[in-house]
Amino acid sequence: MKTYNYKIDDSFCKEEIDFEQFKNHCNILVQVFCGQNKKNYKQTLDYIKEKIPNAICIGSSSDGEIYKEEVLTNSIVVSISIFETTSIKASFSELEDSYEKGVSLAKDLISKNTKLLILFTNSLNINAEEFLKGVNSISKDVIICGAMAADNGNYKNTYISLDNNIYQNSAVGVSLNSDNLEVKNDFRFNWSCIGVEHEITKALDNKVYEINNLKVCDFYKKYLGDDILESLPESATTFPLLIKTNKNLTARALMKINKDGSFQYTGNFKNKDKIKFGFGNAEVILKKPIVADEKRFANSESFFIYSCLARRRYMPNLIFNENKAYANIASTSGFFGNGEFFYKDGSTQLLNQTFTVVSLSENQENSKKSFPLELEQSNLDDFYTRNIKTLTHLIEASSKDYDEQSTKLEVEKINSQMLLTSQKIFLRHAVHETNTPLSVIMSNIELFEMQHGKNTYLSTIEVALKNVFNIYDDLSYLVKKDQVLYPKKKIDLVDFIRSRIDFFSQSANQIGSTIKFFSQKESIIFNFNETKLQRIVDNNLTNAIKYTEENSNIYISLKKENKNYALTISSCSQYIQYPEKIFKEYYRETSTKKGFGLGLSLVKRICDEENITIKIDSNEYFTSFRYLFNEREII
Repeated sequence: MKTYNYKIDDSFCKEEIDFEQFKNHCNILVQVFCGQNKKNYKQTLDYIKEKIPNAICIGSSSDGEIYKEEVLTNSIVVSISIFETTSIKASFSELEDSYEKGVSLAKDLISKNTKLLILFTNSLNINAEEFLKGVNSISKDVIICGAMAADNGNYKNTYISLDNNIYQNSAVGVSLNSDNLEVKNDFRFNWSCIGVEHEITKALDNKVYEINNLKVCDFYKKYLGDDILESLPESATTFPLLIKTNKNLTARALMKINKDGSFQYTGNFKNKDKIKFGFGNAEVILKKPIVADEKRFANSESFFIYSCLARRRYMPNLIFNENKAYANIASTSGFFGNGEFFYKDGSTQLLNQTFTVVSLSENQENSKKSFPLELEQSNLDDFYTRNIKTLTHLIEASSKDYDEQSTKLEVEKINSQMLLTSQKIFLRHAVHETNTPLSVIMSNIELFEMQHGKNTYLSTIEVALKNVFNIYDDLSYLVKKDQVLYPKKKIDLVDFIRSRIDFFSQSANQIGSTIKFFSQKESIIFNFNETKLQRIVDNNLTNAIKYTEENSNIYISLKKENKNYALTISSCSQYIQYPEKIFKEYYRETSTKKGFGLGLSLVKRICDEENITIKIDSNEYFTSFRYLFNEREII
């Protein structure tokens, strides 16, 4: 086989192509890569069809054209391959369903001795991942290459062609069928992850609606800035989303923004997929320029390169090096598109940001030497390249540090969760086992007093035991609050407060205090959960008894204030210096009093849940806690 390549610009002279040399050949494949307008594309196809009507011609609009080692833009490259022992078959599909489109094309093209499929699709109205699944469903043994069409970064109209017909919503392809055609392929990625891991939270196939529970446009705005939204999808070209598939990183390029706000990509996403932004790793590209392997490609007679537009746009001054190694061995041509098709281990993958190459040879004895590619030092030392290389190294090192720190934090998080779980289990068992002995002690004290009357020592024990009961009730609530529902019911607030005063009156009497209660009404019925209400009242009474000066009374009032009912607990106690801190866990203003600092934090949590307003008034003479219950709860 042999391939002849031609480049055409606006001053194209038709006489540049010697069509006479192709007239005596039966198996001719023409590939047209067009970076110009549709009119010029059509004129070129018509002219080729006129001059070599027996040739099979396929083509694609592009975002850059490859002619030998050169990288062109706004040009047309015509690649004409003649085969000696390989037959060519062409087909196209306009089916709407992407998967079925792949099935239809593969059925038309694949035969027993098919060695290669070259496929081109449009970009804007196809799910290329589903398309390739359809192709693979017919055969997993045939090597597939090709790409999705581009349109110089406009993302408006991409075209593909078969013979001299141009299509906008189709897929076209050719099969190369032979018993001795040797086909080899290779690819190169060089895009790396950057930043934190994100999660797809709403997606349907290749349409993404939310990432991290943010609208996808807000996600891009947050991480890539306001300016990027004005020129999407082109502005996101060099920052694709990277996802792990089969333990390998795969890029997904943004194709268009739909009217429903979703972002449409070249391939699929699923809910809960983990992604990161990607960036072109210039340091790797520069340190390890792609070199045609001497042994693998020594017999190559033609190379076709299908590369990603992001590579050309990211490092336009250096990207030609990816082509030069192959152009030094054999005829080389191709184009830059929106997504690349690559076959490996029985499946064809949709790639983005990737350089792919396919090698063809009919002559197994042909032996050409390739030489390691030496990059021109001037290209490596220019100001732009040095800055890109330095910036890339900085990003890579920073990302590595971040990943290491994230891994450590994740391990610490797991350990903390294990400790917290163990603590909860311990508390649950401790609370369960504590209830029975407390109840036994209290019951026996009451029985003793019924038979023998009051006893000073037992009264002291009873007061202490009631404090323990209060701590037990707090712990019980904390342990059960996430597992148990606390329904509301009708409660007489006046009677409830009186019952809690009776429970704690003995404790107050021990410090010479009396709990005095005043209510504007004899009965106030409202909807509330009894357990939560008890935690509010008991913790405030316990604190009042603990901090009130000896021989001073504790006052509780219940009265209407505007549209609320105010429950106020006040006494002559020490001045609260930092009221804003008093409800924080484990905070205590004085270490002279025993306690854990958990009671008021629990009260604050309940009040927040039930929309109860808390007000604290404190001075050197008096301190009061006022709880405002919404009148809507009153019956």
